[in-house]
Amino acid sequence: MKNRTGLIATKIGNSSYFSDNGKVIPVTLLRVDECIVSNIKTLEKDGYTSLQVASIDGKSDLKKINKPQQKLFANIKTTPKKIIKEFRVDPENTLEVGTKLDVSHFQKDQYVDVTSKSIGKGFAGAMKRHNFGGLRASHGVSISHRSHGSTGQNQDPGKVFKGKKMAGHMGARKVTKLNLKVIDIDEVNKLLIINGSVPGRKNSVVFVRDAIKKN
Repeated sequence: MKNRTGLIATKIGNSSYFSDNGKVIPVTLLRVDECIVSNIKTLEKDGYTSLQVASIDGKSDLKKINKPQQKLFANIKTTPKKIIKEFRVDPENTLEVGTKLDVSHFQKDQYVDVTSKSIGKGFAGAMKRHNFGGLRASHGVSISHRSHGSTGQNQDPGKVFKGKKMAGHMGARKVTKLNLKVIDIDEVNKLLIINGSVPGRKNSVVFVRDAIKKN
């Protein structure tokens, strides 16, 4: 499959889907509002090929956004959009500026990659953040049962290496899940029904595109 543009969606939440044989499948519901191609990057002009897609209504008044965006949305004759995302595409899959895309861009039973910002957990210990087992419950261990233990060395090299798994800020970062199956598509309610979980909290913005590693 050639690289096509992706879509911008909003995470509605989790639910259950009953297949034709009565099997219960855990799913995530994504609502895809109208996505409009707002700009095109070409190999000759920009050095690569991509489509810029705008979606999710933002400020209703054009005067309340900056001048470049005023010109952008005036060209495609639409109300200002809150989210603009660029998707790399192959030259043969470019679309004209102003092209409108909806949930029918994807097909039932195909695989997609989804990207979103994960739920922030704040400062977390090593056991929660990295699934450490912790120290022993007895035999001399006191107070530090949930600590991560030794992190460095003695004389040589006598330092903590960069990237060492320790306690720290958890979540609130960009996460991409690969090869999630599209269980069903509800064109009436603009819903994309994805098998399994999708990163992010409810109402978070999700970017969906064709699976790179699995067709």
